[in-house]
Amino acid sequence: MTRIKAFAPATIANLGVGFDVLGMAVDTLGDYVTVEKSTEQGVEIVEITGDDGRLPKDPVENTAAVAAQSVLNAIDSQDGVRIWLEKGLPLASGMGSSAASAVAAAVAVNKLYDEPLTRDDLLPCVLDAEEKVSGRHADNVAPCLFGGIVLVTGETVQEIHRLPIPDGIYVSLVKPEVEVKTKDARSVLPKTVPLSALVYQTGVIAELIHALHQGNVHLMAQSMQRDAVVEPARSILIPHLNDARESALLAGALVTVISGSGPTLCSLCVTSQDAELVSRSLVEFYEGKGIAAQGYHVLPNRDGATIVSD
Repeated sequence: MTRIKAFAPATIANLGVGFDVLGMAVDTLGDYVTVEKSTEQGVEIVEITGDDGRLPKDPVENTAAVAAQSVLNAIDSQDGVRIWLEKGLPLASGMGSSAASAVAAAVAVNKLYDEPLTRDDLLPCVLDAEEKVSGRHADNVAPCLFGGIVLVTGETVQEIHRLPIPDGIYVSLVKPEVEVKTKDARSVLPKTVPLSALVYQTGVIAELIHALHQGNVHLMAQSMQRDAVVEPARSILIPHLNDARESALLAGALVTVISGSGPTLCSLCVTSQDAELVSRSLVEFYEGKGIAAQGYHVLPNRDGATIVSD
């Protein structure tokens, strides 16, 4: 095969309380990357669509290109690769946009060379790319690559732990048209936390993981909303956050948390109809405040990035 196309899904980092250690992939939303071999060495980005011209085509600055080059290095190839990137995810959205580009490129290039690397082997390659834009952490790239819900305790495959996905999870994602850059979202975080907050936060994360193993969606939702450190600090970056949460609750959400660094809001629901209604209600809520918004209702993605027909 001389031309390969891959899809990589959106992700919800943190799941409310699990800052930098929890993430979940969701279906339908994501990025597409098409690759083909080139007669020129290195990686060339031929075209980027869906980004309004904002993403760099410089191969050392674009996460898709960085991941592609990292795969070439890992398989000790001196070939070149050409890339077409289709952005299905908005930038600076809190839905793992940079991770999706990186993962789709890595999976596509690996397939282009008849998959000499395992899915596990691709983890360092996508971490190389993510490091370029938001730091070397795997709470987005790991669920995007492997699918499902993951617990991240480090950078190696041995430190990526797949967690159960309870039945009956439906997700609403609503992105108000405000931009929250990852570096800004990190800059508002406290540099230190009291020991009591550490103990509390550790307990709540453990409760969330227990809920996943029990298949208890209501306990999962209860745990997600109990963050005492990160979400309170970031709430100033999300317009009308408390009122939006109340609106989502009235529409049928069990809980509404900030997806990743925001501004996307993630609501957990128990039916598809509830998730659709919550999405519609939050879009209407923000439009009523003079802020455009995009809404989606999705399911967890269990498989991670996939090869698709071009």
